[in-house]
Amino acid sequence: MGWLAALAALTALRLVLAAVLPLAPDEAYYWVWSRDLQAGYLDHPPMVALFIAAGTALAGETALGVRLLAPLSMALGSILLARAAEDLFPGRNAGPWAAALLNATLLAGLGGVTMTPDTPLLFFWTAALWAAARLYRSGDGRWWLAVGACAGLALASKYTAVLFGAGIVLWLAIDPAMRRWLARWQVWAGGAVALLAFAPVVAWNAAQGWASFAKQGGRAGDGGFTLRFLGELIGGQAGLATPLVFVFCVAGAGAAALAWWRWRDAGALLLAALVLPGAALFLWQATGSRVQGNWPAVLYPAAAIGAAALLRAPVWLRLRVPALVLGAVMTGAVFLQALAAPLPLPRGSDPTLARLGGWPGFTDAVAAAAAREGAGFVAAEEYGLASLLTFRLPRDRVVVAMDARWRFFTLPAPPPGVTGLLVRSERRGEGAPLWPGAEPLPEGRLVRSRDGVAAEAYRLFRVTAGAGQPPAVVLPRPGD
Repeated sequence: MGWLAALAALTALRLVLAAVLPLAPDEAYYWVWSRDLQAGYLDHPPMVALFIAAGTALAGETALGVRLLAPLSMALGSILLARAAEDLFPGRNAGPWAAALLNATLLAGLGGVTMTPDTPLLFFWTAALWAAARLYRSGDGRWWLAVGACAGLALASKYTAVLFGAGIVLWLAIDPAMRRWLARWQVWAGGAVALLAFAPVVAWNAAQGWASFAKQGGRAGDGGFTLRFLGELIGGQAGLATPLVFVFCVAGAGAAALAWWRWRDAGALLLAALVLPGAALFLWQATGSRVQGNWPAVLYPAAAIGAAALLRAPVWLRLRVPALVLGAVMTGAVFLQALAAPLPLPRGSDPTLARLGGWPGFTDAVAAAAAREGAGFVAAEEYGLASLLTFRLPRDRVVVAMDARWRFFTLPAPPPGVTGLLVRSERRGEGAPLWPGAEPLPEGRLVRSRDGVAAEAYRLFRVTAGAGQPPAVVLPRPGD
């Protein structure tokens, strides 16, 4: 049980980091979702908003409240992953090692501290894997209902969870022993439960002209064959999984496929079915467009079990501890840079600077500029910037967001005729702001920086709310 004590200590550390690190713009955006709960959103299904609503109800509208369920769900998910490994491969002591390999990745390190749609996705995906392993071990068909419930909740977290359903279908179709379940009602009832859990998202999309489905379904690459994004994907995964753990997981997935081919091990086939089709899909997509580094995160739980249970040669056993140490060192270095920035790296070399650096001083400067201009509100075109401003600015400041995506929310429009301050990132180029009639302010330039290293520059404009402008809403404030 020593590994449980280590997991408890790691979870405590993650809770501290969740409390002290500033929110990233995307996290603040998902917090806005939690203040306007719906059955769906343009970008993703609603589960992340429910996670944040639960966390802020327990810990307040703070960084810790927004992120509270990230460390907790990662801890519970690690226990479920370990139990799944023991059910699929009893007697090999694979569970603690599988959980350790997953937690050693930078993906899990960041996912255990920050709150994004990947947080509930990874948890419910792992829970569904555990339920499938329980089904395999026990032969009790009632576990299909748990598989369906967890898979449906994963799909209500992020559409990537459709890969879990595809993996289960392959498991049933390929293995003769599993194929017999198709003649029993439990497997179909499990599918119905999954659809029921996802039905509110479908209903929301239907009411909104299938907006979210269309947005996410249009991500497939159509730019012609290129090796640029393929190399970026493989190199990025080696970094985000950390190099040795990445090698372990690739080899573990391959070992799972080989174990089924040689010995018709249905447990190994489950792992291969949950990794290889998704990996093939992401590799194919990378031949034509960029694959975001977090998208393949769902492949690692099953791959980690394969690595822990099936890679038993001495060379693999000797590399286990170095893999965990390297993963811990790399993850620790990222968090140290985010907290203290011991290395004065430029934005292009330091993702922590781009996402987390300099927000306290920057929002103070925005508040001062708004007071100086007598602005009735502060506005931003970028949804992440607007969300972070509404989370951080003083309570007496009204914050307005302008972007087409806000038409899917039920938030109020700004009152017409009120003059405000528009904050616009220079990364949006030299074109005119979306806000009609925006007037640039003399000397209206702010730079967000951390310890003298610039993260991003912004321009300030005077704007007036009125009819006929693009969709704009007044964002909620903490405590309202």
